[in-house]
Amino acid sequence: MEELARESISLLARSASHADPPRLGSFGAVFIMLKSALGAGLLNFPWAFQRAGGVSTAITVELVSLVFLISGLVVLGYASSVSGQRTYQDVVREVCGRVVGQLCEVCFCFNLFMICVAFLVVVQDQLEKLCVSLYEWVSGSVEEQMPYHWYTDHRFALFIMCLLIILPLSIPKEIGIQKYTSVLGTLAASYLCVTVIVKYYLMESHLVPTPPDNNQGVSSWASMFSVVPTICFGFQCHEACIAIYSSMENQKLSHWVLISMLSMMFCLIVYTLTGMYGFLTFGQGVAADILMSYPGDDAAIIVCRLLFGISIVTIYPIILLLGRSVLLNLVVRLQRNRRGIVTKTFESRCRVLLTVVWITVTLLIAMYVPDMSDVINVIGGISAFFIFIFPGLCLVFTMETEAVTPTLRLGLTAWGILTVVVGAFIFGQSTSLALMEIVRKF
Repeated sequence: MEELARESISLLARSASHADPPRLGSFGAVFIMLKSALGAGLLNFPWAFQRAGGVSTAITVELVSLVFLISGLVVLGYASSVSGQRTYQDVVREVCGRVVGQLCEVCFCFNLFMICVAFLVVVQDQLEKLCVSLYEWVSGSVEEQMPYHWYTDHRFALFIMCLLIILPLSIPKEIGIQKYTSVLGTLAASYLCVTVIVKYYLMESHLVPTPPDNNQGVSSWASMFSVVPTICFGFQCHEACIAIYSSMENQKLSHWVLISMLSMMFCLIVYTLTGMYGFLTFGQGVAADILMSYPGDDAAIIVCRLLFGISIVTIYPIILLLGRSVLLNLVVRLQRNRRGIVTKTFESRCRVLLTVVWITVTLLIAMYVPDMSDVINVIGGISAFFIFIFPGLCLVFTMETEAVTPTLRLGLTAWGILTVVVGAFIFGQSTSLALMEIVRKF
């Protein structure tokens, strides 16, 4: 496990290394795929099942989405083998051209930024409940709401955490702590899934959730598509999949198809069980963050909060490093074009400044975002580029140069175009709904 964790950090934090030979086995590839996909998005699935109108509708959307999710992974692995590139951005730039490659970098950076916001929103939610639990334990009071003081505000606690823990972890050029904590995300997700199921069966009486009033066509379709952003955010491991594929011992396309299917099917089981049992437990009253629906003094849920909190605090610097590398490369290129030389001092100062600005802006947004669902809707829209649009474009462009039969070329090109169209629809629908929801709440 320690070796797999070490491989995980080398794949996720190393954005452009070509030195290491392929050496990742099948089990390691599946493990890292799961680690990339299973995370904070799991907290939102019960709420997504409620928004979809029920269990059957949500599972149907999941299964249809799974076809595109696996297809995207397979296409990206194929594009990597054709282009010889080892990172998502490099593959898109090599296969689709410089303009599409630059669009990919912008989407990549913005997506990582919004993921950091979502992470801080999750941490803030857990801090809120943990502060209440700590107050009740210290005071012996079971008041529903503890007295307000500036130092007991969960936003202040989030600020202190960012200042004393996240910032020191994020400033270094390389982040080695992840090799010791890389399994926490998968552990937290698995523990949450089991806990939600057990809590449901321990209930004295079970609710019979009534679906929302969306009997008419347009409302039914809108509610069904409302689950798509959460699916995109939850199953998203496409940015890391090329690094995983290029580090595997067996890079046959058929083997990569098997790895992709196994990974996505396991994710499907975990996400479906959590979403279904969380929804059945709380019905229409389920919170956007499932942990917020449980009482603050529940020992099993406190363990969940701690696991997710520690996992996110240690993963946040990795996400920041990946986003910062894109911005830092841009600044370095501009400086080199202006001055002809880039000193280590200049690069170091830019790295620190970018880190401070990144953490500050994500912290401010997280403090005033109404709830987690608003952030996930935005991330789900952006994720459509990485799951649908860019893989679809890669498939279309590779079919122009690859030696395949006319029938196969026509079929794969049509599938690529369909994937791009579906992705564009999901992006437009998710982003517009997210913006309208945020405006309405404010």
